[in-house]
Amino acid sequence: MRAADAIIRCLQEEKVKVVFGYPGGAVLPLYEALRNSNIRHVLVRHEQAAAHSASGYARAVRDVGVAIATSGPGATNLITGIATAYMDSIPMVILTGQVRTNLMGRDVFQEVDITGATEPFTKHNYLVKDAQEIPRIMKEAFHIARTGRPGPVLIDLPVDIQNTEIDFQYPNQVDILGYKPTVRGHIGQIKRALRKLKSAKKPLVCVGGGVIRANAEDELERFISKAKLPVVHTLMGTGALPSDHSYNFGMIGSHGFKAANQAVNIADLLVVIGARIADRATAGPGLFARNAKLVHIDIDPAEIGKNIGAFIPVVGDAKNILEQLTEGIDELNTSGWFAELESYRNKELEKLIPSETVVNPKLALQALSKLLDEDAIITADVGQNQIWAARNLTFPKRRMFLTSGGFGTMGYSLPAAVGAKIAQPKRQVVAIVGDGGFQMSMSELGTIAQNNLDLIIILFNNCQLGMVWELQDRGYGSSHGIALDGNPDFQMLAKSYGFKAYKVTDNDTFEQVVKNTLGESGVTVIECIVNPKESTL
Repeated sequence: MRAADAIIRCLQEEKVKVVFGYPGGAVLPLYEALRNSNIRHVLVRHEQAAAHSASGYARAVRDVGVAIATSGPGATNLITGIATAYMDSIPMVILTGQVRTNLMGRDVFQEVDITGATEPFTKHNYLVKDAQEIPRIMKEAFHIARTGRPGPVLIDLPVDIQNTEIDFQYPNQVDILGYKPTVRGHIGQIKRALRKLKSAKKPLVCVGGGVIRANAEDELERFISKAKLPVVHTLMGTGALPSDHSYNFGMIGSHGFKAANQAVNIADLLVVIGARIADRATAGPGLFARNAKLVHIDIDPAEIGKNIGAFIPVVGDAKNILEQLTEGIDELNTSGWFAELESYRNKELEKLIPSETVVNPKLALQALSKLLDEDAIITADVGQNQIWAARNLTFPKRRMFLTSGGFGTMGYSLPAAVGAKIAQPKRQVVAIVGDGGFQMSMSELGTIAQNNLDLIIILFNNCQLGMVWELQDRGYGSSHGIALDGNPDFQMLAKSYGFKAYKVTDNDTFEQVVKNTLGESGVTVIECIVNPKESTL
């Protein structure tokens, strides 16, 4: 069997149904094998979108996403998407073509050291030099990507290796020396954590994206309901606990809610589950949870104590550890603590005033949230639109929020929505974008059209890079380099692909357009004209 055919067989053994890619000379053998398979290939319009779409797909199906690109610029165009997945712990396998092995290192046409380039932000990567090793490498790659702390794994495939004949046998098991992720919490550390919980006066749980990656939402809800524990979350932890849950006090961090940040400041015990506690979630070292002892739970031991010192570290899978904690916990006396937190939350309620000439994005997203199905998938780009979405959308139990948190990658939302819709064709998928981020990936409108996807695209247009303006305005009292005066006519652009398009300048019209759109098939782009001075908070 040709190695290229073996690679496709490996994908089939791993139950891969869809790959996102862009062909080129160094992956032609692989594409010929793909053509003769039952695996669906989605042709993106830019390789970076292949990685983002594979990410959206992986998050929507909660398994590994697959992206393919050719050598040289094809491979380097994937880099931003790979780094985005690495920072947010998204399981992906990336297949890249490479020049012939006897030409490597000679700077020949479209040669690049992609394994060297991506080593810092892949969970692992391989340069295949022996075609006979392909079945083992493929099995290992999928195992590494989806176990422990999930992440991207890259396999670089020289074109002559792809054409080599091999004896194919797919391994039944994986045994990687030195790779044995800890999945159950150490019983001694669990007992220590339980003792601290039972003695704490103001305990608080902070959840991150690791809870969602571990499929541990139900376990989280059982734990906090049994113990009567209040919860806050990071940006990536949005949706881990339903927004309307009475124990959920919202998002922490620089763009979080005052009540949530205040809860962290005055808690005497903080249980962090599946979160890095990076700079956007804190006010800086020594300021975050300064009155609290920290119990840090994470499957990646390197993250525990990296940014904030941990009093009790617990290494393991969030799902298993939450089950262990639930088994050992009793109802805590937190009624007074809850009353205090409720007083902070009630003070934060703000009155939003609609305008007759522009759309208030906060009100628009609140209205959108009420109209969407409870299991809708919402993707958000990076910038003001992301924060407006995180703060003003609500997330019932099955609603998903996909965004780039750790890397902050503009252009993520649209291709991620493509991947999510292909993964879950029966669920509503809405992409929220700003006029800046949209123009970084609007070529994917072609991918959407070619695949006849049903999507709603909410485009907030303030003719500038809004988040950069906001940061400049706060820090310097002025702005520079943020005007997007050359914006296209977004309605005409959408209609050129055969999509429906609307421009709205008030919230009532926005709500009516959304109501009409939800019952229709195809793609609808709703451009919302926003006040350039509208802030995130």
